[in-house]
Amino acid sequence: MSRSLRALLLCLLVLGGTGLPARSAGLIADLSNHLVAITSGFAGVDVLLFGAIDEPGDLVVVVRGPERTQPVMRKSNVAGIWMNTARMTFERVPSFYFVASNRPLSEIASEPVLRANQFGVENLGIALPSARAGGRAATEWREALIRNKQRQGLYVRETASVALLGQRLFRTSVHLPSNVPPGLYRAETYVLQDGQVVAAQTTPLSISKLGVEADLYAYAHEQPAAYGAIAVLAALVAGWLAHLLFRRS
Repeated sequence: MSRSLRALLLCLLVLGGTGLPARSAGLIADLSNHLVAITSGFAGVDVLLFGAIDEPGDLVVVVRGPERTQPVMRKSNVAGIWMNTARMTFERVPSFYFVASNRPLSEIASEPVLRANQFGVENLGIALPSARAGGRAATEWREALIRNKQRQGLYVRETASVALLGQRLFRTSVHLPSNVPPGLYRAETYVLQDGQVVAAQTTPLSISKLGVEADLYAYAHEQPAAYGAIAVLAALVAGWLAHLLFRRS
């Protein structure tokens, strides 16, 4: 074979290799449903994440919702009336957070590894700029944000369980509540050995509104002033009709 022909084949092999999609070695994961439709009768749904690993190891599954700006209000008692007296806005906050593992996270990896990969709500990378709040004040605002999300069912309160079947197959169920925000979600699966991440895979999950709900949602975000005016007008009309009804009765 001539030298020029060998060089051409080598170039083709290199170019062909760079065009192949990257895959995580030793890990295959998938979802039972890649599209969740929110309709008028949507009451929440459980999505199954399952897969297999080549070698024994620990498993951590993280599902994150799209990042959004999130305001947090502080209420205070003023002259016997509870009202909002302070406001703080967080940037790039996951709208949904779920984590599951086959063992307690503290037994799987050290604190630096947990923080680096944001395993657990306490390790989420959400913080206020130092110019807005620092020290204990920033910690209190952050804890309030997490409490609000947990109260809404959008952040997991406790780490869920990943079931291992024969040290190779695994599965876990991700609960999406009825108020889950629409958007593109990421289901991340990690394999850890000796406390270190050795393989990872990300699977997309789309949550979208369909039908009349989708039209109302889009209109409310595209024309918030008009939507607010219509909502107020509808409430006034409903109150007036109710008044007439009770007056006649």
